[in-house]
Amino acid sequence: MNMNRIASLALLVLGVILLAMGWDAYRSIGSDVSRVFTGAPTDRAVWLLVGGGLAAAAGLGGLSRGK
Repeated sequence: MNMNRIASLALLVLGVILLAMGWDAYRSIGSDVSRVFTGAPTDRAVWLLVGGGLAAAAGLGGLSRGK
């Protein structure tokens, strides 16, 4: 396994972890309170979801490329 595939796999795993953390933050009580007053979830939840999505997409893109 070469270094690019290892890095891509690590990005994919990191992305999935960040997405899970973002989903938990999105469904938290603090995020619910934020949605009541501002109409939007907390910044932390949004950044975790965006960062996780980007990392997972980069990891999948790296794994899908051929040698």
